[in-house]
Amino acid sequence: MDPLQEAINQIMPFGKYAGRKLIHLPEPYLVWFHQQGFPEGKLGEQLALIYEIKLNGLEKTVRPLIDMSIS
Repeated sequence: MDPLQEAINQIMPFGKYAGRKLIHLPEPYLVWFHQQGFPEGKLGEQLALIYEIKLNGLEKTVRPLIDMSIS
């Protein structure tokens, strides 16, 4: 799986939206992370990527990469 597809299908491991795919996180939550600072490591990089996707209105473009077999 390429890094973009992996980020889109990554499950949020903690917090209010634990269990949701990153692509399904609400934009205000990602904006909050952007303002507070994304977590360290791979998850932070993935959240930053999803933030940019949503900020630039690219959700429809990446929709085909969502793996529906993953909750």
